[in-house]
Amino acid sequence: MYQRLWVYFAIMLLFNSCRSGIKPEEGKTVFRYNESAGITSLDPVFSRNQANIWAVNQIFNGLVQLDSNMEVKPCIARSWEISGDGTIYTFALRSDVVFHDDSCFAGGIGRVVNAFDVEYSLKRLANPVLAAPGAWVLSYVKTSDGIPEIQAINDSTLRIQLNRPFPPFLGMLGMQYCSVVPHEAIERYGNEFRNHPVGTGPFRFAMWKEGVKLVLLKNESYFEFEDGIRLPHLDAVSVSFIIDKQSAFLEFVKGNLDFMSGIDASYKDELLTPSGKLNPKYEASVNMTSQPYLNTEYLGFLSDTSSPLLKNNPLKDVRVRKALNMSFDRKKMIRYLRNGIGEPGIKGMIPKGMPGYNENTDYGYNYNPAMAAKLLSEAGFPLGKGLPPITLSTNASYLDLCQFIQSEVIKLGIEMKIDVSPPATLRENIAQARIPFFRGSWIADYPDAENYLSLFYSGNHTPAGPNYTRYTNSEFDRLFLETSILDSDSARYAAYTELDSIIMNDAPVIVMFYDQILRFSRANIRGLGSNPMNLLVLKNVKKLADENQ
Repeated sequence: MYQRLWVYFAIMLLFNSCRSGIKPEEGKTVFRYNESAGITSLDPVFSRNQANIWAVNQIFNGLVQLDSNMEVKPCIARSWEISGDGTIYTFALRSDVVFHDDSCFAGGIGRVVNAFDVEYSLKRLANPVLAAPGAWVLSYVKTSDGIPEIQAINDSTLRIQLNRPFPPFLGMLGMQYCSVVPHEAIERYGNEFRNHPVGTGPFRFAMWKEGVKLVLLKNESYFEFEDGIRLPHLDAVSVSFIIDKQSAFLEFVKGNLDFMSGIDASYKDELLTPSGKLNPKYEASVNMTSQPYLNTEYLGFLSDTSSPLLKNNPLKDVRVRKALNMSFDRKKMIRYLRNGIGEPGIKGMIPKGMPGYNENTDYGYNYNPAMAAKLLSEAGFPLGKGLPPITLSTNASYLDLCQFIQSEVIKLGIEMKIDVSPPATLRENIAQARIPFFRGSWIADYPDAENYLSLFYSGNHTPAGPNYTRYTNSEFDRLFLETSILDSDSARYAAYTELDSIIMNDAPVIVMFYDQILRFSRANIRGLGSNPMNLLVLKNVKKLADENQ
């Protein structure tokens, strides 16, 4: 009876997306947020963008998790040991983690998770037939006849053997790609697992009408506690998919949404002062938190010279790419278009706030129109003459930034066209290397600068990995592989600086800025917190009945 009432509750949420909340007498707390970019899959092996990651993080767990300080903490694994040579990881699992109730199990009752489930999940991620975008996470795992050396020793013990030491590996296992799934659900639902997920997380799947509403319900059997109280505190999570960010902002202001992340040009001057502070008119009803964001916003150039897209394309010339890097004032862009939110991207790919970021580098790009003009002339395009139009692909959220760059490069005689696509379309075209010049971003998956440098390792070429520019440099590859086995943090950081300098010299990207997290929540929301990767963690959140409490 209780479960049927919850299903009814979930259905009612679908048709009441504009209501400010469940009636008080119903006694249910529902956390509402909007995902304008849309969600493409709830299968964790396809959680390659923030929209998917946020939803997947509520439904699933992995062996380990990262806390708000980006330190690795136990999750399904209660402890672990790493061999002296750094190649063998042995995990001891908890015995109280249970899969969500689902008809894929006998009697519809979820069963206890064991080490064989973890082995199954990680090997599924590595299976080339699945073509999972996160398969690269396991590239450091030793293989035998193509099979990863991931073995369940017994129900509570798992062993993973690497082909070489790699200190960031433990943190990588906290990525949503590595979430644990039951084989019964995969066998029953097949490709439909994307819209019928079964996990162990604090919330369980209730319904998803794509483009309209996603509803998750409280997992009454969740294994984590806070101050002696079983998590989560919320009864449900409701995700809407309002594409227009101005409309979503109005819903937030009216109290129909509880949370909003980031800032959009359509409402930034209403919500923020010119100096980036919360508008005083909202101080009583809105909480705002801010911190450095491990997110590098960039423009990427397709670097695969074999691609027909680059035939007779001037972007193949490194001098043209460097000229574009120097053609606009990043400080001016941040000050006027983002109300001072973020740091100008003049120091390479590794963002400020990430261990390994080097403030004293001299290999980035500052605004230098004279040098840009000189480089264009050396490339055979004096004052832009003879240079064919360049098309930059983006989505609507970044149109203002791209238009600013467009207005700057025209001063050098460069004609730049802007192609605006829906976020999901843009992501797919980038992943399939279908566009030569695109707006991209990289949010850290794990707390090591190697994460950003892996975007340029040739073994990670998209679509199998995150090298969306398909950049290749043999010297970079050699040093990248050598760096991965260094145990000393100082030695790794020095190598990271050298790797970053190689990237900047070849200019497969234009680093625009290092982002800053801005989170806005209604005044009655407690325990939301924040973290440098802007991961949405809702298991600790409480929603009070009255915003004035």
